[in-house]
Amino acid sequence: MLDANLKAQLKGYMERATSPIEIVASLDDSDTARQMRALLEDILDVSSLVSLREDNDADVRKPSFSLNRPNGTVGIRFSGLPMGHEFTSLVLALLQTGGYPPKVDADVIEQIKALEGDYSFRTYISLSCQNCPDVVQALNMMAVLNPRIRHEMIDGSLFREEVERLQIMAVPTVFLNGEVFGQGRMEVAEILAKLDTGAEKRAAEKINAKDAFDVLVVGGGPAGAAAAIYAARKGIRTGVVAERFGGQVLDTMGIENFISVQETEGPRLAAELEEHVKSYDVDIMNLQRAKALVPGDLVEVELESGARLRSRSVILATGARWREMGVPGEKEYRTKGVAYCPHCDGPLFKGKRVAVIGGGNSGIEAAIDLAGIVAHVTVFEFMDVLRADAVLVRKLKSLPNVTIVMEAQTTEVLGDGNKVTGLAYKDRKTGEAHTLELEGIFVQIGLVPNTEWLKGGPVELSPRGEIVVDARGQTSVPGVFAAGDVTTVPYKQIVIAMGEGAKASLGAFDHLIRASAPAAQAEAAE
Repeated sequence: MLDANLKAQLKGYMERATSPIEIVASLDDSDTARQMRALLEDILDVSSLVSLREDNDADVRKPSFSLNRPNGTVGIRFSGLPMGHEFTSLVLALLQTGGYPPKVDADVIEQIKALEGDYSFRTYISLSCQNCPDVVQALNMMAVLNPRIRHEMIDGSLFREEVERLQIMAVPTVFLNGEVFGQGRMEVAEILAKLDTGAEKRAAEKINAKDAFDVLVVGGGPAGAAAAIYAARKGIRTGVVAERFGGQVLDTMGIENFISVQETEGPRLAAELEEHVKSYDVDIMNLQRAKALVPGDLVEVELESGARLRSRSVILATGARWREMGVPGEKEYRTKGVAYCPHCDGPLFKGKRVAVIGGGNSGIEAAIDLAGIVAHVTVFEFMDVLRADAVLVRKLKSLPNVTIVMEAQTTEVLGDGNKVTGLAYKDRKTGEAHTLELEGIFVQIGLVPNTEWLKGGPVELSPRGEIVVDARGQTSVPGVFAAGDVTTVPYKQIVIAMGEGAKASLGAFDHLIRASAPAAQAEAAE
């Protein structure tokens, strides 16, 4: 199953395990089961701590396997072949079951161990989903640390009848004790916040007790990370408050234009950004949404939790998110056929008819990827020309199961109350109304800045809602700077956001120097 190189890597990882690991396989006569058996035998071969046995438990999914300790205190199951993005989830589960400590803060470990009650999680994933491993790994770790927590990863493409019965149309989808718990990427802190109702209040109290910062960065994407690093290197007190560290990069699949790195993936880059920031003395406050900004000698940032942070200067780097169509039915059928990530959710639409809204690079790339999975793709473009690169357009037009509709204005998402059944649109040239029967709609129409919390406040915004900045990243409010996709700087690219973050940080440092000079002169005069 594993090639020689991957097997050698696995052997190196497994040397970190310190205690026995029991694998219990529940197999059938499918091709996936045969591959699973080969994978498990490879694991058995690289570590003397691993034992393998089979059972015929009628109450578990097949093919699947569980990881446990001889004393039976771990509840992890993989229903499906954990390869692709999920291979790392398997390796970490093996190591942590085998006694290798998880890399999380001690207080998080104690919070997991202190959870009361019985928790049975199921996570439905696709192997092409870059967000799914974060959820799988978080819940697996929780199952290792707390014997009353159990977790099962389920490959949705392998158990399609179950997925359709549950009407799962977006991954990851997590069930807790038989009820939907959440969808989309979740870190362990987010999961704990939903289980431990007192966590938010404790976090707010902790934040309120913090001293004022010299530089406070709001946002943890590429711009925010770069700003924090540049500020910390100046030796000044630096904080980062973010809704989720990594930002939109976490939802990006392939990255091939980041200079000096030929190819990487969004979650990997986000993890590297966080690791780089943590190598400096930076106070990171994750899972915190900004609510308001109050100017003053010390600028205040109020959070949704009710906590307040104070800083001598602030850098706004809250980024952007996928733009929605804003038509009837879109919100109602989100995750029920309306999707925004073709890489994550595409496999759930295998053999079905889907639409892609948008003719830019992201839309055409999505259509090309989906064409290899679904029965048919219809691309809808509002204008009379596709805006994507010529090479992508040529590739798209060469595919036999793709239709392109130009000058189309989407007017409504149609559904039966449970899932998407079609799309209504208007021909902008003739005014004629049309409907198209389909099962999925992938929206790829650009970005909208995350500035709702600033509207009506002192920071000047452009007509498009972007923060207006000058050449140094300064906003209309003294001491408040901004960087990245949230600003008026053109070309929303990772490399540009990083440069703008560094520039805004240098601008903030220069502001601090100039602001402190008059105070120093006044003291000298006295």
